[in-house]
Amino acid sequence: MSDYIPYIIIGVALIGLEMLYFRLADHFNIIDKPNERSSHSTIVLRGGGIIFLFGAWLWSAFFGFQYPWFLLGLTMLCCISFIDDIRSLPDSIRLVAQFIAVILLFIDLEVMLWQYWWVILLALIVCVGIINAYNFMDGINGITGGYSLAVLAPLMLLNNQLHFIDMSYLIVTAIACIVFCFFNFRPKGKAKCFAGDIGSIGIAFILLLPIGKLIWLTGDISYIILLAIYGVDSVLTICHRIILHENLGQAHRKHAFQIMTNELHIPHEMVSLAYAVTQMIISIAFIFIPQQAHWFYLLTTLILLSALYVWFKHKYYHLHEEYLNTLHNK
Repeated sequence: MSDYIPYIIIGVALIGLEMLYFRLADHFNIIDKPNERSSHSTIVLRGGGIIFLFGAWLWSAFFGFQYPWFLLGLTMLCCISFIDDIRSLPDSIRLVAQFIAVILLFIDLEVMLWQYWWVILLALIVCVGIINAYNFMDGINGITGGYSLAVLAPLMLLNNQLHFIDMSYLIVTAIACIVFCFFNFRPKGKAKCFAGDIGSIGIAFILLLPIGKLIWLTGDISYIILLAIYGVDSVLTICHRIILHENLGQAHRKHAFQIMTNELHIPHEMVSLAYAVTQMIISIAFIFIPQQAHWFYLLTTLILLSALYVWFKHKYYHLHEEYLNTLHNK
């Protein structure tokens, strides 16, 4: 029973800290106002994802500061993201902060082997891409918390076999996600808060630590499949917007999940659940196949997901174009 006491204390502390943040956000008017590009229609508190930063600090306080450079990078990244939530910052500042944070993460991962500088550079770019993909995908109630739990569950199964990270790290992160979901995984118009950039970018960075340690231990890059759904939706949506000659820095509603909720009127929580469950199934199946089949499974999964994405866009994207036409005609 005593083994569970730290987790109970951390869970209660996270609930209290989140409630305290809500009071401060309400007092200082840290809110998200809907616009024509939004998937919500009511004013909601922004920045509730600060709970993930709180969780990382509480884990360190209870279980030892095992990754000080990572924690420094996370804190810096969350501070920059929180400022960006309140007042928009230039893309250059955010990108520099993200690259610095990932370098600090790499120091704790002990992968800064300069003789392989080109591998490190490529890994830096991929990690920054994952962080931004997580941010892009944070567009409807429940998707960030739900999807993160779908990433954490397979990591816990793998950690039981491979022991690549202290299990308490994954458990505390899951507790933070569950508490956040309590306030965010709700129908449209019912969410108490949104994650904000501080939340979506923060949890992405937090998940990069165990995924990075897993890949470094096994030498198997195919474990990136744990993020397959987000990867396909993000990359193909960016490609679509490039084809349309759009400004990639401008807000939009072209992700598959956005069309599901906005044009097809599927409830937010159902879409978020579908993304999480699909990723969970893909990941757990990957764990139980022979290692020599990992790359075949990864490539097959990416091809099938991409084909499904293209089919979905071909069938339903015209509904989004009709929506855009109504905006232009106003």
